[in-house]
Amino acid sequence: MRTLEDIHEEYDFLDADERYRLLIELGRELEPMPAALKTDATLVRGCSAQVWVYPTGDAGKLHFLADSNAAITKGIVALVIAAVQDRPAGEVAAMDVTAALAPFDLKNQLSSNRTQGVPNMIALVREHAARIAGG
Repeated sequence: MRTLEDIHEEYDFLDADERYRLLIELGRELEPMPAALKTDATLVRGCSAQVWVYPTGDAGKLHFLADSNAAITKGIVALVIAAVQDRPAGEVAAMDVTAALAPFDLKNQLSSNRTQGVPNMIALVREHAARIAGG
């Protein structure tokens, strides 16, 4: 998976249509999430599309699987995951993911429908991290 910095470097040079294509591409690059993990427990609430986030790894190196049934939304969750992937759980739990995503200016780039679930994606990732960091 690309780093958030690498993604932003590319994103910054693109026009609006190309940014949509980049988000779709990021979604396609996510590791496959087994259907068995797409449950009510891994579903992100408040998203216009269905989004699932599942933590793997341990407190030392947290890894997430994620998926969505909508291409753009899948790209957005890929951005969220890129911000936290393979970091220690305690660091992810304390991280300001919203600030990490701020350079992408998603609220002004995408419709409110598409971005309404982003805070819930971030909250779920941080809750998983806090639970895993706490043992």
